[in-house]
Formats: sequence, C-alpha cells, structure tokens
Amino acid sequence: MSYDVVILGLGYVGLPLAHQATRVGMRVLGFDVSARVVSGLAAGRSHVDDLSDTDVAQMVADGFTPTTDESLIATASTAVICVPTPLAEGDGPDLSAVIGATEAVGRNLKPGMLVVLESTTYPGTTDDVVRPLLERLSGLTAGLDFHLAFSPERIDPGNERYGAHNTPKVVGGHTPACTDAVAAFYGRLVETVVRTRGTREAETAKLLENTYRHVNIALVNEMARFCHELDIDLWDVIHAASTKPFGFQAFYPGPGVGGHCIPIDPNYLSHNVRSKLGYPFRFVELAQEINATMPAYVARRAQNLLNADGQAVHGATVLLLGVTYKANIADRRESPATPLARHLMSLGAKLAYHDPYVPSWRVGDLVVPRTEDLEGAAAAADLTILVQHHRGYDADHLAGIAKRFFDTRGVTTSAEAHRL
Repeated sequence: MSYDVVILGLGYVGLPLAHQATRVGMRVLGFDVSARVVSGLAAGRSHVDDLSDTDVAQMVADGFTPTTDESLIATASTAVICVPTPLAEGDGPDLSAVIGATEAVGRNLKPGMLVVLESTTYPGTTDDVVRPLLERLSGLTAGLDFHLAFSPERIDPGNERYGAHNTPKVVGGHTPACTDAVAAFYGRLVETVVRTRGTREAETAKLLENTYRHVNIALVNEMARFCHELDIDLWDVIHAASTKPFGFQAFYPGPGVGGHCIPIDPNYLSHNVRSKLGYPFRFVELAQEINATMPAYVARRAQNLLNADGQAVHGATVLLLGVTYKANIADRRESPATPLARHLMSLGAKLAYHDPYVPSWRVGDLVVPRTEDLEGAAAAADLTILVQHHRGYDADHLAGIAKRFFDTRGVTTSAEAHRL
C-alpha cells in the first residue's frame, strides 16, 4: 500500500497534522519510535489535548495507520518530521530526535519524495544537518532527486479558534522547485500558505514569532514588579493601553512562562548567534533572565503576604490552583508551577494543589497532595495561589472564601484578592 504522507513523531505537533491530513482524504502513515504511543493510537486513544479518543478512532477508521515499522516510510510520497527538540546543554537544541528521524527517512528515501522538517530549531538545520544526512544515506541529491523544505509548526494547544486548517503555514524550500512542492502539499491541508525565500528564512520566522512574545512578556513581568512597589495597578494600565487602536498589543504578566515554545525556542536563536557570530542576542538573554526569575518572585510575594499577617511561610499550608503551563489543557511542559513549588517548599511551606486536568503531580521526588474539595481546601489553606486560570475556576468566589488569595493571572475583581 502507498501513502500520501508519513508523519514522523506523533505528539502535540504530528498527531494534529495527521488528523488534518486524514480529514482531507489523504492516506496517512504515522511513524513513532514509541510502541506505547502507536498501540494506543491504533486502539483509538488520544494522548494530546486537542484530539479526543473519538477523533483518533475516526482517524483510524478513515485509514490512518500508526506504526513503528521504519521500512513503511518508503511507501509515502511525502515525509514530515515532527519530533521534539528539547533544550540541550549550552542552550542549543537537542537534535538527537531530528537526527534519528532524518536517518530513518534517509534509509528509505525514494526519488521524487518530499521531505519536510517541522521541528523548531536554529537557522541552517535543514540545509546543514538534515540535507547531508539524507543525501549520504540515500545516495540522492536534494533539489534534483528529491525535494527538501522547512515548515515551522504553529500548533497552539487548547486554541479553539485557530487550528491546523486555518492557521497560515509558512514554507521554505531548498530550491524554488522544493518550495513549489511543499507549498502544493500544504495547500491541500490549510487555507493559506506563506512562502519564504528559503529554509533559513522559514526557520528564523518561527524563532522571531516566539522571541517577540518572550521579550514582550518579560517587559510586562518586569513592570509587574515595580508597579507593585509603586502601588500602580498594572492590569488596569494594560487595559487602558489596549484601547489604542494602533501600535500596541497587550501582553500580560504571570508566574513565569511555560510550554515548549516561549521558554525554549528563543534560546536556539541566541545560541546560534553566539556560536556563529560570537556575540550575544541581548534581548533574548535578558528576557530569559527576567522570565526565569518570576517563580521566585511569586514565592517571595507569597511569603510577604503571610508575613504581613504575622505568619511564617515555614509550616504554612499553600494551595496551588492550576499547575499546567496553559489554561484549559493538561500539558505541564515547562510549567512555572513546578519551579514555584520548589521555591515554596524550600521556604518550608506545606503544599497541596488542585487542577481538573492533572490527576497527579510530582515535583522532583515529592508527590504533591491533590485535593478534590476545591472550596474546602481554599477555605482551609493559609494561602491560595491562582497559578493557572482554568475555565472551571470562579476566582472571585474562591478569593472570597480563602484566608488569603494571590492571583497571578489578574482575573479577580474582588477586594479580597491580591494581584500580581
């Protein structure tokens, strides 16, 4: 059997892409090195927030084939690499999964195939790392015997407005013909395809998007600190500034940044600039410094709230509400709740948590107790901290019944709450 596309890596990026490709009638092969992931998908079980078990079961019914059999890659006309690129030592990307997936494709590459890298990485990875591997293992030449391109993933877990179909897709090919090929492929999947001059421009576009957010979040996080000291309501300031119909976009402070994109991806660009050009990307490094210290700042504010009432943080019970990195999803990757919990524990606080999406939570070797009785726990705790505002939380109501309520998301309006 032949396939229109094989998607390598069936996680938060690859599985939604496979879902969209299946929906438009493509014959889709999903490759993953995890037998557990593959068997779960074959049984109709989802492991990502944006797809339900019903969605996956329908994909399988429509012909989606998950596999760990590398040889089947050769039966696909297009291969899309969607594997993770975590941060490695020295703040560069760990390319081991990309290299492994590329080698798998290279061993099965056939003339005329299109190979696309979607994994976020530093500029030059497609041409300097992926291309040589594919050419060496296959004996074929990119741009002549097969097409090669980069198209950055733009998955936003939990976003109910923008998904794979209506989010514009940036593409850049190794050659103009490669760009034509990748644009034609994604043109079957999405409403809008945006072409760049080449692979490096497409790679850098992804990093610019996330660096823009990273830097602006750091700006308001730093403003949150001095506005608190100056008794200025920053949330009101942001609301007022947002009424300007041009030249301003609202960003909001919080207990830190999480997920794969914001705290991780800008470091790839910073690392690339340092390693290749020998000087720092100062905006990124400063933003990283500010955002990374927010959990410690929230812990100090929590300590001060208790001290103001003559209570030590040591031995105090602190309830954390919402421990995922983003509202209304179960994803805990790089969640600021984890370093916040570490700081509070180092101060001697006794922690508990509530999160409707997280049945168990471990911080290091410690299993943090989970409460089922949200209101009872909020009323009993010495301090309740809203870390993530899930839609099921009535923050003003909880602030009214809590002994002390610290809102790090700026959603409360009641006088009982203390806002970041």
